[in-house]
Amino acid sequence: MEIYDKEAPSIQVGERLKELREERGLSIRALGRLSGLSANALSLIERGKSSPSVSTLYKVAVALEIPVTSFFRHPPQSENDQVVFKKASERTRIPFHRGLWEGLGGEEFKGQVEPFMLTLESGANSGRFPMAHSGHEFVLCLRGQLEYRVEEDVYLLEAGDTLLFAAELEHEWRNAGSTVTNAIFVLSGIREGESPSQHHLISSMAPEDEMEGDSVEEEI
Repeated sequence: MEIYDKEAPSIQVGERLKELREERGLSIRALGRLSGLSANALSLIERGKSSPSVSTLYKVAVALEIPVTSFFRHPPQSENDQVVFKKASERTRIPFHRGLWEGLGGEEFKGQVEPFMLTLESGANSGRFPMAHSGHEFVLCLRGQLEYRVEEDVYLLEAGDTLLFAAELEHEWRNAGSTVTNAIFVLSGIREGESPSQHHLISSMAPEDEMEGDSVEEEI
C-alpha cells in the first residue's frame, strides 16, 4: 500500500521552478545543459504538464545550487511569523526515496526550532553518510520502529519511545523493521541561517546509482 501520493506536493513545483530559474537569469535550455535534462522536459514541468520525480528535482537543485527543499518552500506569511497555524491539508510534503517529509510549520516560523514528520517505508534510511548540525534533536516514534545511531551508540525506538541528543554528534537513522514507521522530529537551538531539517531530507534522496539509471522520459 502506498504511504503517500508521490505526485501531490502541497504547492505547484513547476511554478516554483520557473521562479527560481528566472531569478538566476537562466533560460530553459541553459538550465537543461547544467542539469543534464532536456529543455522539453523542464518546460513540461514548469507548465504543470508533468510531475517531476525526486531525482529530477535533485538534479535541478544541484544545477541551481540550492537545497531541494527550495522547490517546496512557501513564502513567509509576514516579516515576523511568531505564530504559524497549519491545517493538515496545508503541510509542505516532499516525497523522497522510500519516504515522505512533512513540514509542521518550522519552514515558516521565525525562530530557532524546526519540527517535521517523516513517514518511512521498510528499509528507508538517512543516506550513505552520518549527519551533524547545530542545536539539539528530539525524536518521537509514533508507529513502527526507528533505529538511530548517535556516535557509537545505537537506539531502537518503538511507538511512544523518544530520543533527545546534541545534534553536533554524528547521527543517522533507518527503518529496520518490516512495517511503515512514522516519527516526529523537533530540531531546536538552530544556528542562525541554518536549516538542519534539510540534512535529513537531502541525505535521504535516491542513491546516486539509482539516479544515474533514471531516464528523463521515465521521470516525467
